[in-house]
Amino acid sequence: MNRRKGMFLVITGAVFWGVGGTVAKKLFQQYHIDVDWLVTIRLLIAGFLLLTVQYFGKDRSQILGVWKNRRIAIQLIIFGLLGMLAVQYTYMASIKHGNAAVATLLQYLAPVMIIVYLIFRKQTVITRRDLLTVSLALVGCFFLLTNGSISQLSVPTPAIVWGVLSGLALAFYTLYAVPLLKQYDSLVIVGWAMIIGGFALSFIHQPWQMDFSSLPLKAYWYLTFIIVFGTMIAFWFFIESLQSLEPKESSLLGSIEPLAAVLTTVFWLKEPFGSFQWVGTACIIGMIFLLALNKKSSSSTSQPSKNEEPLRVS
Repeated sequence: MNRRKGMFLVITGAVFWGVGGTVAKKLFQQYHIDVDWLVTIRLLIAGFLLLTVQYFGKDRSQILGVWKNRRIAIQLIIFGLLGMLAVQYTYMASIKHGNAAVATLLQYLAPVMIIVYLIFRKQTVITRRDLLTVSLALVGCFFLLTNGSISQLSVPTPAIVWGVLSGLALAFYTLYAVPLLKQYDSLVIVGWAMIIGGFALSFIHQPWQMDFSSLPLKAYWYLTFIIVFGTMIAFWFFIESLQSLEPKESSLLGSIEPLAAVLTTVFWLKEPFGSFQWVGTACIIGMIFLLALNKKSSSSTSQPSKNEEPLRVS
């Protein structure tokens, strides 16, 4: 039952996250919503909602208790700024300059970045499977960004830059979350990280500086979906799934996220997507499957080593 629950959580969260990116593109495209404002408001509200769930459902003492340890408090602030805020902002910026499909697929280069990081740190050795994984990522990116043409990019350069930065931010987010989530509930860590990120960004764009009267009712429904389902529930469900699933099993099921982003971008927003871009998409999703299946097979034959620990989110 725990495993089924974990699978349900990660699949649902992945779909919400993928669709949430497409809905954000709709807001940028049709209603000209500012990226800074959207990231600020979604982090502040979603973070507050997560802490509210913690207050009524779990150990409420952790909400303030996390700030009593100076070392943990500093780690949480760093995680909120360089992890949560960085992931959210770079991802949304990539969507604004490009589309949700490309932004999500580029963000999913994070596992490859983690592999490279661990190799350079000499915490693991490169294997044939690692070489295949990196090759799939590179080939996938080439087709995704060029649509098979070496003379020009099919995706705007700012979208690519922000997308790659999003992958780096997600890699840091994944690695840095480990010690925090071992000591405190995921709702507390994720909730406070969102509030920290949203509070910091509010100095750049105050959340109340918005002409709310100019937005139609449909835009408010889109905002609600992004904040509640595409942010709060997506983050919460993904991290909660790791209580009953291995991290790379969650990555395997989480590959539904880029698929959801691609399908909704193509069929709902009617964004053009070339045949070679579909090939690139298949390569990147195949890379995610390869990583997850490798973890599943290795974990069934041996106990996880310390070298694998940084890949865990909880």
